[in-house]
Amino acid sequence: MADYITVKGEAFDTIYEKKSEFIGYIAHAKTEQQAQEFLAKIRKKHYDATHNCYAYIIKDENIQRQSDDGEPSKTAGMPILEVLRHFGIEDAIIVVTRYFGGTLLGTGGLVRAYTEGAKAAINAAEILSYSLCVDINITVEYSLYDRITTLCQNHNGKIMDTQFTDNVNITIRMLSGTEKPLIDDIIILTKGKQPDVSDEIYDIF
Repeated sequence: MADYITVKGEAFDTIYEKKSEFIGYIAHAKTEQQAQEFLAKIRKKHYDATHNCYAYIIKDENIQRQSDDGEPSKTAGMPILEVLRHFGIEDAIIVVTRYFGGTLLGTGGLVRAYTEGAKAAINAAEILSYSLCVDINITVEYSLYDRITTLCQNHNGKIMDTQFTDNVNITIRMLSGTEKPLIDDIIILTKGKQPDVSDEIYDIF
């Protein structure tokens, strides 16, 4: 299971509910400032819209915000936020723009429409799933290179970099918490050489 799910770039899609148009936009936002800049862009683009409701979750800043932008309380921003939470998506903003079609939707209808608008945006986006990983770095003689790569494959590691100089320097990425068996095998193979292990990082794995 991924530890961190976000979206790549921007995406949008449109749904209709009783002649009202709901355009769901989603964008990657690493900071609240980026989320606000995207919101401002959508508001400018749709200056004539009835509402531009939104929600965003910013992981590192521990921020979750939402707005109904004039719709009845908790019928727009909160449903959008709940969609982000349901999909586990962080570092992202969803804006659902509404053009009123002349028919009142009622509280339940609004919740459904904004929920579906947010889902439409997510379905249009490229989802990126990241997991906590570590890099293992080891320098070995050329004669051990093939055996190291075999160990890497057997332990589901990914070779990220190989540098050929007087010896071979190999960097292997693994899911955090799964690296010990590979490290143990490397130590046995190299007769006691201890690999360097990086701090945890997020990577698509």
